[in-house]
Formats: sequence, C-alpha cells, structure tokens
Amino acid sequence: MPQLPAPDYPAEVRARLDADAEAIIGRYPDSRSALLPLLHLVQAEEGYVSRTGMRYCAQTLGLTTAEVTAVATFYSMYRRKPSGEYQVGVCTNTLCAVMGGDAIFDELKRHLGVGNNETTEDGKVTLEHIECNAACDFAPVVMVNWEFFDNQTPESARRLVDDLRAGRPVAPTRGAPLCTYKETARILAGFPDERPGAVEATGGAGPASLVGLRLAKGEAAPGARVVHPRGEAPRDAAPHDAPMPGSGHLSSHDAPQPTSASDPQHPSGPVGPVDEEGE
Repeated sequence: MPQLPAPDYPAEVRARLDADAEAIIGRYPDSRSALLPLLHLVQAEEGYVSRTGMRYCAQTLGLTTAEVTAVATFYSMYRRKPSGEYQVGVCTNTLCAVMGGDAIFDELKRHLGVGNNETTEDGKVTLEHIECNAACDFAPVVMVNWEFFDNQTPESARRLVDDLRAGRPVAPTRGAPLCTYKETARILAGFPDERPGAVEATGGAGPASLVGLRLAKGEAAPGARVVHPRGEAPRDAAPHDAPMPGSGHLSSHDAPQPTSASDPQHPSGPVGPVDEEGE
C-alpha cells in the first residue's frame, strides 16, 4: 500500500535540529555535500533514520526524498529501524572467523536470544555481524558503537553484553570511552565530543599493527632481513647478482630470466601427444 507522507518533527525538535543543521551545512560550499552528516544528525535524534528524518534532510537540503533514501539505504551505518543503545558488531570476516568470530557471534545470538540485526527486549543491545572491523591483528574483534574490543572470546563477549545491559562501566580496549549509539551518531555528524577526557583517551594502532612498519624502517631485531627503504642502498647487502639465501635463484629485482614463452630451449605447451581427456 502507498505510504502517507511522513509526519514532521515536533516544533521544539525541529528548532533544535535546524540550529545544528545550519552549523553542518555551513561547512560545505554545496549544501548537498552535507547529506551524510545530516543523516547522522537525525539518527542521533531518534536512534535510526526514520521516514521523518529522511523527509527533514530532503527539505533542509532541497533534495527529493528518493535521493535521500538512496543514500540512507546504501550505507549500513544508517539504521532503518529502531535499534538498541549499544550496537554490538561481531566481525565474521575471514581472519576473525578463523580465530573465533563465528563462535562469538553464535554464542551471543544464543545468549541474547536475538538474531542478526535484532534488538534485545530491553532495548539495550542490537547484535549484528560485520564483514571487517579493520583490526585483523587483534582478531577476533567486537565493536560496540564503533569502539574496539580486541582479542575476544565467547566468554568475554558474553560478559561484555551482560555488563552493557546491566549498566555497568565498560571500557574499550583502545580509543575513546564508550557512549550510547545516539551520542556516537552526534559525534559522527561532526560535533565535538565534550565528555571530559574523551579526546585525550583516543588510541592508535597497537604493537601488532606496527610490526610491518618497523620492519620496513629497518627497526627489526638484529639479523632480521628487511627490505631497504626505496632509493637507498641495502645495508650489509649481498652482491646484486647473488641469490637470496636458501632461494636457489636470483631475486625478482634482477633482470628478467628466460621463461617457457621466450626461451626456445624450454618451449611452452605439451611435451607429448595429448589424448581426448587433455592429458
């Protein structure tokens, strides 16, 4: 059935959103560019992007509701239905899955009594599987409102959601202190996090993330083989034409070697008759 036009926000809510929307739109030379943060703003108001929120974005930016809907439905960070105070995302991509992500997700579904993208009856936790949290070196990883909880197990993840539902303090492994989903959405809209110590608590990459960088800079342990920085001569390197230890052949950085396609002595293709099976 065709849907009626979405209702407008109450006057006091509209006035508050208008002031925030004006600040957001003022950052961009073209107001259309403000759509993404504006969707975060209405999500901060209701906890999801409602039809009313999409109507508000369209009216404020001079767009059609179809244009706004196309964007709001493309990005998974915008919720299309009411969700919990805490969005618990379990990475089930390859490495996290191998390290236990699938087991964590299955345990949380059982423990919370919800499925993917479903919310607990108390409205506290929405559970979802995520394709990648970009933290493979801390696998398996769980995120709560986009804050990292590294090296999880089914047991630790179960304690985590129990603490969230009980209102007990929960500290991410790294990054800013945890806040509610609506508060997170407002920060993503571009407004400062005014909680005391939140900005100072931000965290960067951990030691596991920096190993490759240290190797590239030649900061590895004595005797470790690293690639020398581009444009610099290798330190303590063997002659250029010497094979790598244990390799038995020249480095790939040397001149091209004969291949079956270019060396008449080693022609490509079958070396004997081919039967009907191609063998």
